[in-house]
Amino acid sequence: MKRQIFTADHEAFRKTVRTFLAKEVEPHHGQWEKAGIVPREAWLAAGRQGLLGLAVPEEYGGGGTTDFRYSAVLTEEFTRAGAAGLAVGLHNDVIGPYLTSLATDEQKRRWLPGFCTGELITAVAMTEPGAGSDLQGIRTTAEDRGDHWLLNGSKTFISNGILADLVIVVARTTPEGGAKGLSLFVAERGMPGFERGRNLDKIGQKAQDTAELFFQDVRIPKGNLLGELHGAFGHLMANLAQERMTIAVAGIAAAEHLLEITTRYVKEREAFGRPLAKLQHIRFEIAEMATECAVTRAFLDRCITDHAAGELDAVHASMAKWWATELQKRVADRCLQLHGGYGYMTEYRVAKAFTDGRIQTIYGGTTEIMKEIIGRSLLA
Repeated sequence: MKRQIFTADHEAFRKTVRTFLAKEVEPHHGQWEKAGIVPREAWLAAGRQGLLGLAVPEEYGGGGTTDFRYSAVLTEEFTRAGAAGLAVGLHNDVIGPYLTSLATDEQKRRWLPGFCTGELITAVAMTEPGAGSDLQGIRTTAEDRGDHWLLNGSKTFISNGILADLVIVVARTTPEGGAKGLSLFVAERGMPGFERGRNLDKIGQKAQDTAELFFQDVRIPKGNLLGELHGAFGHLMANLAQERMTIAVAGIAAAEHLLEITTRYVKEREAFGRPLAKLQHIRFEIAEMATECAVTRAFLDRCITDHAAGELDAVHASMAKWWATELQKRVADRCLQLHGGYGYMTEYRVAKAFTDGRIQTIYGGTTEIMKEIIGRSLLA
């Protein structure tokens, strides 16, 4: 079915993104995977091409558009290219909204220009060794010391953790438990007591640096409180719908691309003297995946349209996230199976997609958390 949500401007932007990926990313991504990190020059190149800060006001060097469809195009093309290392989606769609909606004018002047050029790479630090989806379990603390905050604690599984120059840290600012005593602070590279742990060894997304972060008596200036004091929970909830939509968009784009790759493969690969595509079982497998992708695409495009108009709620974002990512996981598994032994070889795209995509049902809120959100809304 022909997609109807994009204009000529969106498609022109898609061509720009594809050109950038072909020139600046795809020839180098294999080496980045071996190194376990993307060079900073790649971020600067993305900034020069106008791919960073799409929603940041033009006065700070951004694209000046809040139309989420541009972000969807960027996510789709990076997903099709298998370019998980250069985490522009995290930078633009997850962290960007915190800075554009919560930062003071002074903070925006300090941080947003570098955010858009790629000189300031960002991360958000929520997850801790003992607290993942449950924010009430956060133990990192920020103590008011009059002219500064004293930050202590640790975070783990932080994407962009090694490269990040600005890290939005979720910390407890009241001694009471629960989610209401949390605040957001911006820790900056070079602050004494702010240390990086190892670049974590993951099963997929090898080029994307994921790290442990440690904060020992880090003096956070009063001017680095982001948003309202004790208001982090509300700020986080307000931005989660977009984060989950970005993950869902990547999920359906990955499933569709894997289907394309596998459809070509079964037409070319022969078994028992004829192409795999001549076997009824193979045709049924392709038919099932094609139908599932088409149905999911229709729902996701509606969600993209609604979100671009500011009308997408948390429940439908949760539906999109769990359904699209579980479909991605299922399609990756079936496509690998249809590739046979070749599917297990890392030189084949399907093998890399299988491992790279496995995190999709986990980060941004697990499938189980998504179902809980949906279930509560229906049964409250």
